[in-house]
Amino acid sequence: MSKKLNISHLESLKTEALENIHSYDDPESPTALLQFTSKMKAILLQDPSMLAALPEYLPIALYGQIKFPPEAIKQWQRWLANATMPSWDQFKTSVAFNNADLPFIKAIRDYSESVLIEACAVVFMIIQDNNTVINYDNDDSEERADDYQDNDYDSDYDDQSDDEDGYDDQYDDIGFKGENS
Repeated sequence: MSKKLNISHLESLKTEALENIHSYDDPESPTALLQFTSKMKAILLQDPSMLAALPEYLPIALYGQIKFPPEAIKQWQRWLANATMPSWDQFKTSVAFNNADLPFIKAIRDYSESVLIEACAVVFMIIQDNNTVINYDNDDSEERADDYQDNDYDSDYDDQSDDEDGYDDQYDDIGFKGENS
């Protein structure tokens, strides 16, 4: 009998992972998420048992670092729909890992195959949710563009020129205690 995936646990992991991913996915610091995941992988490589207390860290560490071959997508969808955990032999052909991450992946597998499979399931769920959003956005983008153009959009900024006419400079000479003027 095959093991079952705990879908509510996976959903919880997905929510926690996404919160962390979004907090580090900053356009002003485009490498912040990569730096965070690199540090996390190094820590987990040294001590995979930390996943017992922080299981959401593994999906974060794998996010953006693994791929799902096109032929495996239906398999993953079926496994999640049926809450069935794939066997190791099924799993290892359904995910592509970076060669540089193989020592990390092996360490996690030695710690727990189930934890590794669950983390990949969470990453798959995140990717599928993102694809759904992207597809939805593309499908109705023309309608939303029309809606935006039809709005009674009025802004005082539209009438201002770039040379800052009307700039109020009454506060230019204000300083702070201890500041040299």
